[in-house]
Amino acid sequence: MEKRDYYEVLGVNRDAGEAELKKAFRQLARKYHPDLNPDNKDAETKFKEINEAYEVLSDPEKRARYNQFGHTDPANGQGFGDFAGGFGDIFDMFFGGMAGAQRKGPRRGADLQMEYAISFEEAAFGLDTHVEVPRLENCPECHGSGAAPGTHPSTCPGCKGTGQVRVAQRTMLGQMQTIRTCSQCNGTGKVVTTPCGECRGQGKVKRVRRINIKIPPGVDTGSRLRVTGEGQAGEMGGPPGDLFIELVIKPHPVFQRREFEVLCDMPVSIVQAALGDEIEVPTLDGKIKMKIPEGTQTGAVFRLKGKGIPRLKGYGRGDQHVRVIVQTPVRLTEKQKNLLAELGRSLSKEQHIHHKQGDDGKDKGFFTKMKDAFMG
Repeated sequence: MEKRDYYEVLGVNRDAGEAELKKAFRQLARKYHPDLNPDNKDAETKFKEINEAYEVLSDPEKRARYNQFGHTDPANGQGFGDFAGGFGDIFDMFFGGMAGAQRKGPRRGADLQMEYAISFEEAAFGLDTHVEVPRLENCPECHGSGAAPGTHPSTCPGCKGTGQVRVAQRTMLGQMQTIRTCSQCNGTGKVVTTPCGECRGQGKVKRVRRINIKIPPGVDTGSRLRVTGEGQAGEMGGPPGDLFIELVIKPHPVFQRREFEVLCDMPVSIVQAALGDEIEVPTLDGKIKMKIPEGTQTGAVFRLKGKGIPRLKGYGRGDQHVRVIVQTPVRLTEKQKNLLAELGRSLSKEQHIHHKQGDDGKDKGFFTKMKDAFMG
């Protein structure tokens, strides 16, 4: 699915200032935050879109690149949108208080993204296949707690289980206090005193998983598949993230694609073009017979109905367009040259003319078209 314009996502003009961007984000974040909209299935997707738009437009350098290049960020050769901040971090930034509480509860795992290359034919007809995905999973020994089997994490002595510490600082304006995430427990409120030997207290282990995927017919380069629940493992019992697969279609030696239409060039001899013939043409379904009429000119295009790419969601197929390329013979023998010369002398001027129908419905030859172009 094609990304929406970031300014459209936030509902602001392209010249919007920092204050206007922040105000728009605050309103939309409250409206679509998943924790405030548990019954809205689309809230999480919309909130991610809002986060991504604000993360880019609120950064002057990223905004400048986006204004110039669109969604493709030349700084990393990929698209914008690798925003790592969680929902709690965003809410804490603007609304305060909520993020600290969320750190102690279950958190959803991060999404994973990867590219997967398939052939022209596989893109046309779809396939069932699999991908190898490296990811972090909950440790099977400690089930993600980080504590050795038979033990449990204990309350953090630094924050007394709150996940936050209050820090006092002296400034020229007097003593000021700030609340920070506890560095001992990273905001979880728990510490592991006897770490698990399998994951060394991290609660996560690296694994490469084979994941089956189904690619539907009609996909193209840039199409994205979403595999729910196959991303990184969640935190503290939270659900895993999703896996997003961006498809790349390998070039074909014969066919080209224009949306759901297939294009190809077909060479024919001057004899076939002049006298007409029935030729074999490759299609995605195999070779078929196609008639070309006598007098066919190079560049003539013939349509094979229903021989193109299947349309997504099953609405029929596009067509295949075959462009005829008349090949000039080379390395002729003397006899062949004499035969062609004799043929040339026997042809009238009208027989040399490539006729094309004009707006008045009558054939207009080459010399007539030249006269129209230069003499009116």
